[in-house]
Amino acid sequence: MKLSHLSLMACLMISAPALALSTDSEQPIYIDSDSQQLDMQSNKVTFAGDVKLKQGSININADRIIVTRDPADGAIKEIEAFGQLTTFSQLTDDGNTLYGEAEELNYNMRTDELLMLKRAMLSQDGSQISGDKIRYKISQQKLIADGAQTGGRVSTVLQPPAKSE
Repeated sequence: MKLSHLSLMACLMISAPALALSTDSEQPIYIDSDSQQLDMQSNKVTFAGDVKLKQGSININADRIIVTRDPADGAIKEIEAFGQLTTFSQLTDDGNTLYGEAEELNYNMRTDELLMLKRAMLSQDGSQISGDKIRYKISQQKLIADGAQTGGRVSTVLQPPAKSE
């Protein structure tokens, strides 16, 4: 497993510090899909067919999304998304857009962590990082990217800061 700590540091330092929109977690979640199945014993709802999820500024588009609730308090614990290309976007408090895509997304609501697997890519302000696996702790802006287990690489594109006039 190859970790790209230099890419992580450079990518996050090049773009202005920006936290995800702080009010998103306080918003209701809206999900639109072709079908849904509820499993009350496992507290999971599976949405299938051109699924679109929205919570505040968060948007997830996928072929299938599984939402898991905590049986103790009913709070959403996790959102799993699957597809040929699953996308994630979220506005930051400073008005920029964080955009990601992968074949699998796992958004842990309790830890505020986004795990992207298979053809994963995350971009912000024109800078981009891609690899087989990207783990992003959204509120802390901490990221770890790994290449494929079979010798894949992590690729990073860093945009220079805009020149002030």
